[in-house]
Amino acid sequence: MSSSTPDDDRTVIRPSISDDDERTVIRPRSSVEPLPPVIESGHHNPRGNGESNAASSAGDSGNALPVGTFLTEFELTSVLGEGGFGIVYLAWDHSLERRVALKEYMPAALSARVGTSQVQVKSARHRETFDLGLKSFVNEAKLLASFDHPSLVKVYRFWEANGTAYMVMPFYEGITLKDKLRELGEPPDEAWLMAMLAPLTEALAVIHAENCFHRDIAPDNVILLASTGKPLLLDFGAARRVIGDMTQALTVILKPGYAPVEQYAEAPNMKQGAWTDVYALAATMHFAIHGRTPPTSVGRLMSDNYIALAESAAGRYRSNFLQALDQALAVRPEDRTQSIAALRSDLGLSDVLPLDEQTRFSGAAGGRHEALSADAKKPRVSRGLWLGLGAVLLLAAGIGGYAAFKPSPVAAPATASLPAEPVVIPASLNMLDEFDKVLAARTAGFDVEALPDLPQIRISKDDLGFKVKSSRDGFVSVLMLDPGGGLIQIFPNKMSENLGSSRIKAGEIMLPMASLQLSAQEPTGTEHFLVIVSQEMRDYSALSTEIDDYFLKLPTKEAAAAKARQWSRNTPLLLGAPVGCNADCDKFGAVRFQIEVVR
Repeated sequence: MSSSTPDDDRTVIRPSISDDDERTVIRPRSSVEPLPPVIESGHHNPRGNGESNAASSAGDSGNALPVGTFLTEFELTSVLGEGGFGIVYLAWDHSLERRVALKEYMPAALSARVGTSQVQVKSARHRETFDLGLKSFVNEAKLLASFDHPSLVKVYRFWEANGTAYMVMPFYEGITLKDKLRELGEPPDEAWLMAMLAPLTEALAVIHAENCFHRDIAPDNVILLASTGKPLLLDFGAARRVIGDMTQALTVILKPGYAPVEQYAEAPNMKQGAWTDVYALAATMHFAIHGRTPPTSVGRLMSDNYIALAESAAGRYRSNFLQALDQALAVRPEDRTQSIAALRSDLGLSDVLPLDEQTRFSGAAGGRHEALSADAKKPRVSRGLWLGLGAVLLLAAGIGGYAAFKPSPVAAPATASLPAEPVVIPASLNMLDEFDKVLAARTAGFDVEALPDLPQIRISKDDLGFKVKSSRDGFVSVLMLDPGGGLIQIFPNKMSENLGSSRIKAGEIMLPMASLQLSAQEPTGTEHFLVIVSQEMRDYSALSTEIDDYFLKLPTKEAAAAKARQWSRNTPLLLGAPVGCNADCDKFGAVRFQIEVVR
């Protein structure tokens, strides 16, 4: 971006000004009216540049509310943009003293402003369409308000008044993915693209779980936040879609190259679903790799001249990565990757953080953990990782809507375990490599998935929690590697032994840490978790008997290497020993995931 001053180098999210489109565009600050001044010396001028009418910055339609209007505690300071279905204002929240974006449902073709604030339908024949759009606007606000993912737009509040509805969101600043790719000047490498795909696929899995589909993914609908550089999905536009279905004049503007064929005309055999977003996301990656979209999907139906990425980008990216994108770009929905979970698995993201089209586990264990009793003894982990102790049930039975939880494919059958002795053991072991050895030795068909409640946990504010599901009956063990290199068995632990066994049934959801209310503590960094489900309980007493409060402390690095030299079996060190061994004792599944601990 070019700018005359550093202060102008920020970017402001603005809706476009066309009458038939509500999509958000990103424009540099230097091209629009000044933002309201920041707080200085304890004073704030929420009216910004002092314009008398907000509509002056939004196309002069006459529908925008004047600057200075109060909607509950929110004072409008300017108009960020006005589209065919709504108006977005910059507002000052007098309650929490912060800038926010406030969106008003205002379909210009169906309604008009009456008096100072009231919105009225222009004609009785538009009433049904207006009401359906209003309902969809509110439903979208409710959905976004219920989601809590850093790559999804957050809705602070929504309400109905003045014949219409409003939603309040954070005021985001950043650069579009499209502009960022242009700024890079060359195709990004695979690590960069995977860093984009990981949070975007997580976010899509969250919304798909609520049967909500984005249907407009493209490089200009993803921004990289100025504060973190992480991607954020924009423009769900539920109201626009409903109204588009109800009228001939107001239709969805599809993006050629990104829209799959089922979005052009929904035939009985071409319904929209998770696969619709899969196509658009893969097309966005195609644009990142080649600087152009794939051929339009409608044209490909007649004559498919799509050149596979596995051929056109060979040598620059992993073949599995390119093949996964090619599969996601299959022109016919039935031939395409069917879910975000499957796409994550194909891309190799499932071992980082397995997700699926599933509920967000709200209330899975009967709500939040119970508060600590006054005389409860709090376990003190020496590294200060997780503190607190509660008393709730360990297991949660099957939850409706979780049946679609698709297991991750295994990397190799059980025969891929460590080779038989003699084995050359290095002086020090990398414990993440040891995690991977366990994954490599997984039994084919013994599938395990784990999902953390939060991908990022704030110190002294958030609790550790995650869910486990297995395709087979078994016993759960969980190891955690902290940022300082310490390794502990966090489940089973001394508390869980008193509350119930570690057994999990096939298809059942377990909350392993439900017996401990654990809040994040210093140090910051990445916590790595290894979840093992085996047909027999695992015993780690041969590796260590040292208890760190409630958790078994396991050897790492040089100490782990010394233990490995004593290990007489050709199974990974971190599997421990099976208890009550029989013919099936070494059958197990495993998965890794990680959580960031931040201040």
